[in-house]
Amino acid sequence: MKRIPFIPLGMVRAKRVSHRFLGFGETMSKMFPSMEFHLHQSGLDFDSREWLGLAFFVSLIYFILLLPLTSAVIYTIRPILQFAFGIGFAVSAGIAVSILFYFSMYPRLMVKRKVKDIEGQIPHVLNHLLVEVRSGVTMFNAMSAIAYGGYGRLSKEFGKAVTDINTGMSEIDALEKITAKTPSLFFRRVIWQMVNAMRSGADIGDILKEIVDNITADQKTALKKYGSELNPLSLFYMMLVIIFPTLGIVFSLVMFSFIGVEFSIELLLVGMLALISVVQVMFVGLIKNKRPVGI
Repeated sequence: MKRIPFIPLGMVRAKRVSHRFLGFGETMSKMFPSMEFHLHQSGLDFDSREWLGLAFFVSLIYFILLLPLTSAVIYTIRPILQFAFGIGFAVSAGIAVSILFYFSMYPRLMVKRKVKDIEGQIPHVLNHLLVEVRSGVTMFNAMSAIAYGGYGRLSKEFGKAVTDINTGMSEIDALEKITAKTPSLFFRRVIWQMVNAMRSGADIGDILKEIVDNITADQKTALKKYGSELNPLSLFYMMLVIIFPTLGIVFSLVMFSFIGVEFSIELLLVGMLALISVVQVMFVGLIKNKRPVGI
């Protein structure tokens, strides 16, 4: 199992420790009714009580570790014991609550990443399947090629299907099985279309060709929409990063010169640089999130 951030223990020990906090996990699970579903879809080997109990344990550990550290740092700045302990307690509690909230959202974040990874590879996988099937390769061999084709999570999913087929399961049952834990509705629809074609005896190549054509048309539409959204974003970006900082510096220089107040131009420039850096990161993340999946 992939190691999870903030957990200071191995996953086996963490699962064992979570059993000691099942009471808290039971109480918290009522606040997160969809937690069980997201844990199942993410592939984490926990139920909702175990996961939220582990979240409480980890947040408690960080609170205990950070409380003396933050209190000592505050005490060096202002040597008043009650003040340092109060600020340290508040900071440590805030960080602990943030970690608890992060753990409650982590399965959902994993599901979103999994969906994005799967749907980003679907067009390439379907094109690969179409080429294989149209060239006379059997469906099993085509799925085997996908399993070893380096398509991320989709290769793992098809690898599971290939393993099940090798153990005696039919191709239809193996394909239906991999849709059970797949959070992508789009991927499930594609697999269901393939399964229905195989059950009815239709040409799987024609079905794949139709699916690929529909995906291509949807990608063209999404790409046009993405391009139209970039125009106002680029204008807004130029205003925040180029126009406003320039006018702000000039206005500040003129205003402080009239008032006669001395100020540090270096401090102003550093502040502008920090602001521009934050805006840069925000815009990169925004543009990356708006980019159509699979393009």
